[in-house]
Amino acid sequence: MTDKTVQLKAFERLLVIMDELREQCPWDRKQTMESLRHLTIEEVYELGDAILDNDLEEIKKELGDVLLHIVFYSKIGSETQAFDIADVCNSICDKLIDRHPHIYGDVTVNDEEDVKRNWEQLKLKEGKKSVLEGVPRSLPAMVKASRIQDKVAGVGFDWEEPHQVWEKVEEELQELQEEVKKGDVEAMENELGDVFFSMINYARFLKINPENALERTNKKFISRFKYLESKAKELNKSLEDMTLKEMDVYWEEAKNQ
Repeated sequence: MTDKTVQLKAFERLLVIMDELREQCPWDRKQTMESLRHLTIEEVYELGDAILDNDLEEIKKELGDVLLHIVFYSKIGSETQAFDIADVCNSICDKLIDRHPHIYGDVTVNDEEDVKRNWEQLKLKEGKKSVLEGVPRSLPAMVKASRIQDKVAGVGFDWEEPHQVWEKVEEELQELQEEVKKGDVEAMENELGDVFFSMINYARFLKINPENALERTNKKFISRFKYLESKAKELNKSLEDMTLKEMDVYWEEAKNQ
């Protein structure tokens, strides 16, 4: 069998199992799109963790979990004749063909930026009133800011050089410091939001995903803090009993691991 045949048979197997579970398993039979929603979000975050850890075996497993959810939603949709997995697949196929006229049409592009600009223009021609309509309302704030900036840059609303963005960061930091001196919490919150937004924009110009960068720092901090906890345990001490100077010794050890 060809690779495509093997892949299609594996996908068919999943569809058959989904049908069986929906008919025979009390838990699977009870689920709705709404009840699956938070589980789907959790699965996507678990996939994100595996990607950041570069754990290919775990990525394979988490992709399977995400794929199961796609099949599950499609099965539920088919029960009311709203849509099925074929409709889902054909919908994305049609979109990909329509959004890639440089592959399936006669449009010429020079680079990735041309492709992104065409993509946003095509979306507007499809009836969207704003390029920002494609940004989900429920995205975490940092991811949302990054997507907003990508979207508007795609239609030319952008800085020209990285140094301009950094100057904006410095300007926002200065404004934050001015509000800190005044002590107005609401104004400080507004200015801190502007600082974050500007830093996320600067990360984009550096070709760095800010969400990935912060999550790597989170993981690094967790690893070092757990090392500190383990050392305290070896000394039969609690962290509350240690001075900051003592803790700093083990923190530096952790950084050198």
